[in-house]
Amino acid sequence: MTNIAILGFGVVGSGVAEVITKNKALIEEKTGEKINIKYILDLRDFPGSPFEHLVVHDFQTILRDPEVTVVAEMMGGSHPAYDFSKACLEAGKSVVTSNKEVVSNFGAELLETAAKNKTAYLFEASVGGGIPIIRPILNDLSSNRIINISGILNGTTNYILTKMENEGAAFEDVLNDAKKKGYAEANPTADIEGIDAARKIVILAALSFGKLADPSKIHTEGITEITSDDVSIAKKMGYAVKLIGYTSVIDGKILCMVSPRLVSQANPLSGINDVFNGILVSADMVGEVMFYGPGAGKLPTASAVCADIVDIVMHRKTQMKLPAWEKASEDDLFEFEKYRCRRLFIFRSPEADSAAAVKQISDVFGSISGFVFENGKTCFISDEMSEKEAVELSGKCPLELIKMYRLL
Repeated sequence: MTNIAILGFGVVGSGVAEVITKNKALIEEKTGEKINIKYILDLRDFPGSPFEHLVVHDFQTILRDPEVTVVAEMMGGSHPAYDFSKACLEAGKSVVTSNKEVVSNFGAELLETAAKNKTAYLFEASVGGGIPIIRPILNDLSSNRIINISGILNGTTNYILTKMENEGAAFEDVLNDAKKKGYAEANPTADIEGIDAARKIVILAALSFGKLADPSKIHTEGITEITSDDVSIAKKMGYAVKLIGYTSVIDGKILCMVSPRLVSQANPLSGINDVFNGILVSADMVGEVMFYGPGAGKLPTASAVCADIVDIVMHRKTQMKLPAWEKASEDDLFEFEKYRCRRLFIFRSPEADSAAAVKQISDVFGSISGFVFENGKTCFISDEMSEKEAVELSGKCPLELIKMYRLL
């Protein structure tokens, strides 16, 4: 029998207990042994819950119990989640988690701690919720060199952008709607400012390239400045606006970034709507592979947590053994200002439909075709250029730059 402890009995923690209980026979058939939830750590009591007799309030109860060999951490935040995770690993207990904040900030250290103590630290649920992505990168794509990863990694922002595209609604109105429906937190900052997606893309980059960047140090933009006009313009030009986490290796250095990007209708990410997530992995042998599904939610995320538990119980640590990560230094990271891509420029022009606006832009940017004129704005898509070049050229144009979007 394997005894486990659950740290945090919120949405995901209660989901883990539910999955283990409802699918007990299935899980035990796969693992070949009984799985027993021995403790649930939380500050609260849960009178009336079928699990109320398992609730403890002192972490030391779990840490000191040698019968507990697997701990599932779903507390959220960095502390005490990181501290408890490290203590469990040092005590010889394997840890599984959905906590992308801890993994993105302390994953390198916790993987090292797990290796030293011959335990496992697994975190399938930290990226993409219920979407399998970490196992495929480690196992199924292990003979491939990852070229780049681009993903819609946050369901809240994707829901907002979908509503803005389909209904022409304003950002604030859709955000309020998302809060009412439970798709957005009361304080949605981590989602709408791109922080959540940044944590996830650095995890994917570390899995692919071996070095963990500080999520607070990578280029991160959210969706708060996107207008319904912007979304409408992009749609007319054959693109959808999506918040994209992106990572690749350029000139031997790792690029990680999060920003709203124009995604062509030919790209499968453009059709991922509402609260769903999608992750597109480009690898040298297999080409492009797509992972799609619910990126959050009680049972989808709990399902991924339980998959890690099953892996540990089945003694498949050798298959799921994660390679050590190094902490990325500034020298390891590609300079964002040098990143090249095509771009949508939106300029203000009182006479937007006149040849004068086109000439003023063409004199600076060169021969440009495919202009779109809308509501006093002149819009066009440029050739590839760096961040630095985009700023310099737009500054030379006599027209006022309203917005610039990168193309994926």
